[in-house]
Amino acid sequence: MIDIGISKLALIGAVALIVIGPEKLPRVARTVGTLLGKAQRYVSDVKAEVNRSMELDELKKMKESMETAVQDVEKTVHTASSDFEKDWRAATDFESDYDSGGVGTPASDYSGFDSHSTVTPAYKNPGKNFRLKRGAVPRWYKARAGVRTHVQSGAARVARFRPKR
Repeated sequence: MIDIGISKLALIGAVALIVIGPEKLPRVARTVGTLLGKAQRYVSDVKAEVNRSMELDELKKMKESMETAVQDVEKTVHTASSDFEKDWRAATDFESDYDSGGVGTPASDYSGFDSHSTVTPAYKNPGKNFRLKRGAVPRWYKARAGVRTHVQSGAARVARFRPKR
């Protein structure tokens, strides 16, 4: 990088004052300052874009690794569930156990049983009026604390508290 010290900056300022002149020097200094600011913003934008692209690449790699992990877990769950289903079928096979003279109830007693049927209970009304608004704070507390419980417009409030004639 360029090594610029205070003495070199003073020398550059003196030469600029002689060459440009004292009338035009402030305008030139402002222009140079704005150009340097734009250049710094451009460099910072480029750095931010590079950082974003690097983070995006890292996120893509992480996404791919997570997808492969999910696929592996999915495969193991699928194989475990198929093994479980086989074991379940083997354990719940009534006919083979009872035909061979096993202990228990004959399989013919379960012939009318449907494992997919479910009994749904009848609907019971909870006995609440959902249109009635229920507040968490009791009315007696609101009355004691002076909290308004009813909404009134400004004109209605003025009319309510207007002195009687």
